[in-house]
This record gives sequence, C-alpha cells and structure tokens, in this order.
Amino acid sequence: MTKTKAEIIFELQKELLPLQGFKHSLGIGAVDTGLGPIRYSFPNATFPVGAMHEFICTGPEDGAATAGFISGILSSLMRNGGVSLWISSSQTIFAPSFTHFGIAPDKIIFVNVAKERDVLWCIEEALKCDGLASVIGEINELSFTASRRFQLAVEQNRVTGFIIRNKPHNLATTACIARWKISSLPSIRVNDMPGIGFPRWNVELIKVRNGKTGCWQVEWMGRKFRHVNHIVPFIREVPLVNKLIS
Repeated sequence: MTKTKAEIIFELQKELLPLQGFKHSLGIGAVDTGLGPIRYSFPNATFPVGAMHEFICTGPEDGAATAGFISGILSSLMRNGGVSLWISSSQTIFAPSFTHFGIAPDKIIFVNVAKERDVLWCIEEALKCDGLASVIGEINELSFTASRRFQLAVEQNRVTGFIIRNKPHNLATTACIARWKISSLPSIRVNDMPGIGFPRWNVELIKVRNGKTGCWQVEWMGRKFRHVNHIVPFIREVPLVNKLIS
C-alpha cells in the first residue's frame, strides 16, 4: 500500500526527533508533570525528560519564581524516588520549603562552589550520573559548547537538567531543548481565607525545539499545577526581555 504524504512526514519526524535530543528510545517513560496544555507545545505532547531546559531570570524575583516552578516539576520527576542535585555558587533556597511541593528536603543535595567555572564542571559531572532524577544548576552565562556538552550527557544518562541563568548578558543559541521565563503573579485568596493564597506564575516558553512557543498562567494548589482562567492583570517588562534576546 502506498503511504500518504502525511504518513511519510510523520515517520520522518519520528526518525529526526531522537537525533535532536528527544530520546524516547532510551526507555524513559513519559512523565506526567501536570503542566496540562503546556505539554502540547512539545513534540508528541510530552514534557521532555532526559533533556536540558534553560530558564532566564532578569532579577531575584524571577529567580524565586523559577525555583518554585521547577520544584513543581521535580515533584513529578521524583515521585518514584531518586535524588536531585542543586548546584550554585551560593545557596538561596530554603530547603524545608520543598515540602510544599511534596518533596522531602533530604532528597535535594545542594552543592555550592565559589567560581562559575566550577559550577559548570559540577553540572556536567552530575549529568553523567544516571542515578540522579535531575540536576539543577544556577549560572549566569552559558556558551553553546557548554550547553552541547550538557545535552550530550543527559541524552546518554537519562538525567533531566535545568539551567537557571541569573541576569545573563548573552542569550545566544544554546543546545538546550527549551528556553523558559517564569515570572510571579499576584496570588488570590480562596474564599476569603486568611493568608497569602497559592503561588502563581506567568509561564513563557520562549523557544522550544520542534515545538510551539506560548504563554500561560498557572498556580500551585493541592500539590499540583492548575491553570488559571481569571487572573489579576500582570505587565511584563517586555523591553528588557527583548533587549536580552536581541
């Protein structure tokens, strides 16, 4: 039977994706990260594990929001056990806060080194350890060469990597599967209950390989992500982001 054009294109896409970082043949099972519609931005409507994700932060507020959003993803990646490494030049994370995301604090190992070049070395070596669920690294600059080394390591060892870039000066192309930007949104109290409400984020997928970019508003409630339909208007610093990207 002669194959249709659509069938031929579909088969070619399946052959090309593993060559571009989506290693389904490695035996990594699909992980439900609870991101809902966001997952449709990725090939096969699946959040890429065993790949590198890059997060851009323009200030400490973005850094805090990004850490929270990543923790929500880690709660799914670590659901069946495993340990994650959080590598940086200075620890700013309050470890007990991971319990809010259903993660035991002792399952996150913090590695703090003084120089950024040492952070890069630690990240690469950690990504080579297939016994880890994930590796989170905080750095400023990331060259294509370094990102390519990271991507090769995760493709071989099935570890999912998250790179948090704090106030980067250069946003050139990297080998990471996706580039994100997470910003805080005002929380809303539920039923006028006392307190500050659930964490909310503006989630931007700036770049994604073989996928679609987009912007969503989500919150963390009941130890899972929930998409928000009615939110308080939030103005993002578009000129600053465009300046960084250019």
